Amino acid sequence: MQNRVLLVEDDDELRELLARYLSNQGFTVREAATGRDGLALALGQHCDIVVLDIMLPDINGLEVLRQLRAETHLPVALLTARGDETDRIVGFEVGADDYIPKPCNPRELVARLQALLRRVAWDQKTEVNASRTHGDLRVEPGHRRIYQNDEALDLTATEYEVLQVLLAHAGSVVRKTDLMQWALGRRLEAYDRTLDMHISNLRKKLGNDNPPRIETVRGLGYSYRVPG
Repeated sequence: MQNRVLLVEDDDELRELLARYLSNQGFTVREAATGRDGLALALGQHCDIVVLDIMLPDINGLEVLRQLRAETHLPVALLTARGDETDRIVGFEVGADDYIPKPCNPRELVARLQALLRRVAWDQKTEVNASRTHGDLRVEPGHRRIYQNDEALDLTATEYEVLQVLLAHAGSVVRKTDLMQWALGRRLEAYDRTLDMHISNLRKKLGNDNPPRIETVRGLGYSYRVPG
C-alpha cells in the first residue's frame, strides 16, 4: 500500500516539484496551498503523514499544527527557513515530529518521511506487542500509546519513540547518538538540538519531578529514572 503524504505549501513551483518527486518515489500525494485546506484534508484522514510549511497565506503552519494536535497524532514534518531556530523550537513545542530546512532537498525530504513512517509502523509490525509497566507509566506498543496513572499522555509520534526507547533502557544511560538513531532514524549531527527539544517537551508532559525522571548525563546522553 502506498503511503499517503499531504503537502501543504503555498509556493506553487516548490509544491509541484516536491509532489512530482514524492510521486516518483511511490507516495500518494495530496496537495494544499493554504493552511485551512491542509487542515481540512488532514482532519479528514486523507493522509498518513503531513509536510507543513510554516509561512502560509491564511493561517500559519504553527497554528495549523496546534489545531491538528488537538485532534490527531498524525506525524508532521515542518518546512522551515534555514537557520530559523526560533520556528523550529516553537514547532517542536507545539508538536512537530521533525523539520526540513528550506530550500528543501527532495531526496532528504523522502528520507525523513520514510524514517518517520518506519517509526510509526514499527510497533504494528513487531511480534512483541505486550504492554510494559515502568512505575506509573504503561506502554501499549500495539496502540502506540503511553499511559501515566491510566491517563494517556498526549505525545507526538516522535515523543512516543523517544520515551519508549528510554523506558526500554530504564536505569541505564542511552547515548544521544543511539537515541537519535533508534528513535528518530537518523544520525546526530553537530549543533542539532532536535533531540534536546523532544526531551524538554517530554519532561513537561511527564510532570515536574525533582529530580527529573529523564536525567541528562553530561557528555553522554539521557537516562530514565523510575520514580519511587
